[in-house]
Amino acid sequence: MIGGGQGAFIGAIHRIAASLDGLYELTAGAFSSDAEKSRATGVLLGLPPDRVYASYQDLIEQEKQRPEAERVQVISIVTPNHLHFQPAKLALENGFHVILDKPMTFSLAEAKELQQIAAASGKKLCLTHTYTGYPMVKEARQLIASGALGTIRKVYVEYPQGWLSSFEEGSDNKQAAWRTDPTRSGIAGAMGDIGTHAFNLLEYVSGLQVVKLCADINVVVAGRQLDDDGAVLLKLSNGASAVLTASQIAAGEENNVRVRAYGEKGGVEWQQVDANTLQVKWLDKPTEIWRAGTGYVSSYAQHNTRTPAGHPEGYLEAFANLYRNFALTLQAELAGEPASPEALDYPSLTEGVRGMAFIENVIASGKSDKKWTDFIV
Repeated sequence: MIGGGQGAFIGAIHRIAASLDGLYELTAGAFSSDAEKSRATGVLLGLPPDRVYASYQDLIEQEKQRPEAERVQVISIVTPNHLHFQPAKLALENGFHVILDKPMTFSLAEAKELQQIAAASGKKLCLTHTYTGYPMVKEARQLIASGALGTIRKVYVEYPQGWLSSFEEGSDNKQAAWRTDPTRSGIAGAMGDIGTHAFNLLEYVSGLQVVKLCADINVVVAGRQLDDDGAVLLKLSNGASAVLTASQIAAGEENNVRVRAYGEKGGVEWQQVDANTLQVKWLDKPTEIWRAGTGYVSSYAQHNTRTPAGHPEGYLEAFANLYRNFALTLQAELAGEPASPEALDYPSLTEGVRGMAFIENVIASGKSDKKWTDFIV
């Protein structure tokens, strides 16, 4: 692992996700740019001192020199956005698979370059767009792909948070400090941090791609450097329209990600606060409540469920599904066998490039006086 030292929220989440199914063992790390903090984190995690490194460069170089049976196979990068590209580039070029927190890079140009580097390296990359790991999100995607709802006409996706309703970056809040700093977060705040999740969820569930957009981007809290609120009108590749909202100043909201998609014959609705449920709504009959862990859901939903119906699975399990599917894909490759379609269903470089394109297009649209602009990748 690169990053994820003491006080880092997402590092612990990644470690839990990696350990849940027993398919990974954490064997080495460069957990902080501060060598002493990295060492202290390694001690807490029970790693041998010679596998805890002062920098990501040291980790990659020294692990590469170890016998094949001992060296790490996958490097998980859980640093702030501006520290994604260089470690991922170096890891891929030196023969390591990569798991990378989103958004993929600091800029679209970096994302495109990383895609080329990965292709040349022959190594794989998994991007942790968590919400696509939920069983009933996968069920919604499969239901739409089957044609049961007819042609998709309208999609709504929203991600409301309230934790940045005040000037948190002015206090001792590490998460707020880097996420609102353009030198570390990039050109977007809320749209980069959570808007990319909403965008990815929209395209994943609908099976469609955004081709045009019209964005209203706002900085609501005085003194803040990056957007903390926004709404986007979107046109999709089949002619359908969509609405995306992402806000970090929705006081009282936590992380209630929600997606709704409507076709000619019916629609689906999923939200994180009731993650085991998918509502299936029909034009001419009552709404149905579909539940995770049941025998009637698709192989994709079943593959990503660990417990019987009625036992809640949530954010950590969804995160773990990405790690698990990536591991199963790599294991199949090592065995010279094809991975199952269910295992191959994890976000990767294509989603990463499109996520960075979303950030750059949506910020440009927010600054433009044009009503509609093309989605350029």
